Amino acid sequence: MIAFRGGLGAGKTAMARGLARGLGIRDLVTSPTYTLVNEYDGGRLPFFHVDAYRLSSAGEFEFMDARSYLYGGGLCAIEWSERVRDALPADAVIVDIEPLSDGSRKIRIEGALEEIVT
Repeated sequence: MIAFRGGLGAGKTAMARGLARGLGIRDLVTSPTYTLVNEYDGGRLPFFHVDAYRLSSAGEFEFMDARSYLYGGGLCAIEWSERVRDALPADAVIVDIEPLSDGSRKIRIEGALEEIVT
């Protein structure tokens, strides 16, 4: 599970696209801002792309069956993860993305993923 944090335009969706591509998913990966979750198959693992921007609490995320995404046998990437922080597993990988004035990004990663794709 990968939890993205960063403001509007930070590059969270671009990072999610890269994850999907790395899994071999060829579908167009878009931000699920209004649908909350986009599910992608066709790669080495299912990919669950969540946008928590419109959620007001971890409880709302849990109500929409968060466990099926967090523990559904695939890779779950959550944008705006700070909004549902209390629902995230303790071993979540946290990716902070900060846009810099020169157009580049400062990226900080906390946690470690076990090898999930062979």
